[in-house]
This record gives sequence, structure tokens and C-alpha cells, in this order.
Amino acid sequence: MENRFKSLTLFEFQEKFPDDDSCKLYLANLKWSNGFSCSKCGHTNYCAGNGSYDRQCTSCNYIESPTAGTLFHQVKFSLLKAFYIIYYVSTSKNGISSTELSRKLGLRQKTCWLFKRKVMSAMKSSQNFPMEGKVDVDETYVGGQDDEALGRNEGKKKIVVVAIERKGKGVSRMYAKVIKTASKQNLKEFMIQHIDNEAEVRTDKWGGYRGLESEFPKLKQEKSEKKGKNFSQLHRSIMMFKAWLRGTHHSVKHLQAYVDEYTYRYNRHKMKEGIFENLINRLVKAAPLPYKFIIA
Repeated sequence: MENRFKSLTLFEFQEKFPDDDSCKLYLANLKWSNGFSCSKCGHTNYCAGNGSYDRQCTSCNYIESPTAGTLFHQVKFSLLKAFYIIYYVSTSKNGISSTELSRKLGLRQKTCWLFKRKVMSAMKSSQNFPMEGKVDVDETYVGGQDDEALGRNEGKKKIVVVAIERKGKGVSRMYAKVIKTASKQNLKEFMIQHIDNEAEVRTDKWGGYRGLESEFPKLKQEKSEKKGKNFSQLHRSIMMFKAWLRGTHHSVKHLQAYVDEYTYRYNRHKMKEGIFENLINRLVKAAPLPYKFIIA
């Protein structure tokens, strides 16, 4: 593997990836960095395939391209433009809309939206690194005003449960998930996915958190003070997410994908190197995502 990228400028990106061929070469080196293994029979010997950087298994003769079995599978437009979408998504401070990508790259807005959704799917948490130490959890509503929504009944709005890992006076990490209701089962599932069971968890007095001490022995429920002063870092993180969503994307249908994008970006705000490389590596490791699953 080549040395990791260091905060690629646009000029450096263009120099590194001048054409489709350079993108294919990079994907081939990344995909088979630990050696070739046929995805059909597992054989480890290969010869050249039909296309540039394709590999043909010498046992079953299956030909595999650098994009096969990845989120680049069957990309219908220039691979170079796909790389540009990843670059803009990963390096833009506040993200970038599919409309703006369309304007920059000369592609249809829907084409940009579909591939950007694949990129966003690669931003989903692996759940391999649960939050530790001091963790705050709360729910919030995302969407327009809904006068029919009462209590924790979300009405027409979406309810999102949010957790932050506090360190000092700041927030080191954040995870969030769209849930149907703020029930004990939904809250418990989210917390088990993202929070270490030895963490010092704080929540408000909402009944959905009662009884979760069996999974989180250090859980503490506090009455939320006026304007949430005792949960100020959590509320500030939630407000920042809502401001980003309104400012960059306005209104969205598939909210969880945008939650995943925001938390991926937020959790790497101190990552000065390799964010493009990190994201493209995730796309190579992820399975193909057909259109019907994107819009489901």
C-alpha cells in the first residue's frame, strides 16, 4: 500500500487521480492489498483478465474487476467522477449536497444523489468501538412543526436518540439513531450497540430508561434543569446536527443516512490525515448496494 494521504488539496487530488485508469489501479491495490483470493472458489493464483487491472482465477477462470463486490460495483458513470464525489463528501467541512455535486461534475442530480447515498452507507458506524467513560443520552425530534405531537409521541416528525462521550469540557464522540418510539426496547437496543456497559451513563427522567441498570450498572437518571443546563454539551451537539441538516440538505427523506454522515464527520473532526483514504477503504470493503435498498 502507498503512504496514507495527508489532507489532500484539490490540486494534489487531481495530480494523483488524473483519469479512470489511475482510479482503477488504486482500487486494485487497495482491494487485493493482502493478496488475491477468488471470490468464487477461494483460489489464490491469478492471471491478467480482460480489462485493465482485472484478475482471472487460474482455477475456475472467474474474472473479477477492482470494482466488483464493492460499493463501486456497476457504477454507470466515470470512475474518476465517482472519486471526485468521495473527495468532495469527505473533505468538505459541512458536507455537500447532491445538487452542488451535480453542478460541479456535470452529472444528473439523481446520479449524484444515488452514488452519494452509497458513500453515506459506508459512513455507518461499525459498532466496534463503544463509547466509554462519561456518556449522556437523550432523544430529539427532527422535522417540521407538528401540533399533533404530544409528549414523546413523535407524530409526523422523526425521533432520534443521541449519545455523546464527554471528555473534559468537550465531546469526543457522538452516535445517533432514528427510532420509531422512545420505548425502553428501542433505547436499550441503541445503547447496547454504541455504549460500553461500564460507562457512566446519564439520562433524563424519561421512563424508557428505567430498568436499564441491568445492562448499564452505572446509569443515572437526572431531572433536566431549566433549558437543559446540566446536559448542555449534549443539547449543543443536537443543535449543531439540526443546524447542519437544515443548512446543507434542508429537508431529507432517508434521515438515518444523514445521521450516519453527520456522526461519521463529527467523530473525525480532529482527523487531519487520511479521511479520504479512510472513506474509500470503507467503500471497497462494503458489499454492493442496489438501488432498491437505497430507496427502501
